[in-house]
Amino acid sequence: MAIETEQPRFDFNTYPPVGETDWGYVQAVAQVRAIEDGLFSKQFLTELANSRNFKELCDMLAGTDYPITASMTEEEIEQLLLSKRVETRKLFEQLINNEQIAILFRARVDFANLRLAIRRLVTEKPLGKDYLPQGNVAPDQFELAFEQEDYSGLPQFLQDDVEAAVLAYYKNKNVRDIDFEIERAESQFMTENAAKIGNVFLIELFRMQIDLTNIRTMMRQKLRNIDERDAYLAGGYIEISRLVQCMDVGYEALAAHFYATPYYHLVESGAAYLQKNNSFLKLEAGCDEHLLGYLKTTLYISAGIQPIIAYLLFKEHEIRMVRLVTAGNKALIKNDTMLDRIVV
Repeated sequence: MAIETEQPRFDFNTYPPVGETDWGYVQAVAQVRAIEDGLFSKQFLTELANSRNFKELCDMLAGTDYPITASMTEEEIEQLLLSKRVETRKLFEQLINNEQIAILFRARVDFANLRLAIRRLVTEKPLGKDYLPQGNVAPDQFELAFEQEDYSGLPQFLQDDVEAAVLAYYKNKNVRDIDFEIERAESQFMTENAAKIGNVFLIELFRMQIDLTNIRTMMRQKLRNIDERDAYLAGGYIEISRLVQCMDVGYEALAAHFYATPYYHLVESGAAYLQKNNSFLKLEAGCDEHLLGYLKTTLYISAGIQPIIAYLLFKEHEIRMVRLVTAGNKALIKNDTMLDRIVV
C-alpha cells in the first residue's frame, strides 16, 4: 500500500533565492564575467566524448586550459587537472577577499583529508603523504598530526570530528560509518558558519547540497536493501522521515514522494535509470544539473559573492567532466554512457 505523506512546503518553485547585490564586488564580478565565457559548452564536451580515439581528444583540447597530450600517463594527466584546480581556487580566494568565506571552502579539503587519514588509521594502513593541498591545514601539518596522534594543532572543528569518526567506526567496525560521521560534521560546519556569515546564497547552496546528498544516500540504500537512517544529514529542505519512507515503495513510486519539491524530475529519471541499468549515472547527472541550474541564476547578479562562488563551482565541475571524458576514452567506455553523465 502506498504511504501518504504531506508534501514539504517550499517558498520557491525550482531554485531558492540567491540574495542581494553587493556593490563592493563590482570589479571582481567583472573579472569573473570576462573569464567565464571560456568555460566549456555542452556541445564541446559532447564532441570530446564522441572523439574516435585519445589522440583526437587531445587534439581538441590543444589550446584550452587542459593541454593533455597522447603521450601523457594517467598520473601526469591527473597532475595537470589538479594544478588547474589549485589555480582556480587561488583565483577564487583573491576575488572573494573574505577570510570567513575562504575558510568555508578550504574546509572541504580539510574534511576530505580527514576522511582519508582516519580510514587509514583505523584500518592500520600507512598514513601516506598524498593529502590534498589548499585546505585550512597544510598537508605536512595534517600528516604530522596523525603520525604523532596529537591533534591539538588542528582547528577545533577537525579535532572534534577525529574522535567522533573513530568512535563511529569502532561501534560497528564499518568504514562507511567514518564517512557518515564526517559528512555530518562537514554539513553542520558549513550550514552553521553560513548562518553566522548571514549570506542567503551560501545558506541556500548548502541546504540544497544536503538535499542532493540525502537523495543519493536514499537511492543507494534502496539498491542495497539496507536501512541506515543515521546516514541522512540534517539541515536540508527534505524531511528525513520522507526519505526513510521511500524505502517502503517501489522505484516507480519514488518520484511521487517528491512531486511538490524541486527534485521530482531528477528522482524520476534517476530511479528509472537505476531500475533499468543498475547504475546511479543518471541520478548523479540529475543532481549535478540541478546544482548547476541554481548557480546559473547568479548570472543576473551584477555584483556580489554569488557569481564568484558560482565560477569556482562551475570550473571545478568542468575539471571533473574533463577527467570523466579522458578516463572514459582511455578505458574505451561507450560514448552513450559518457553522454548520459555529461552535464553543463
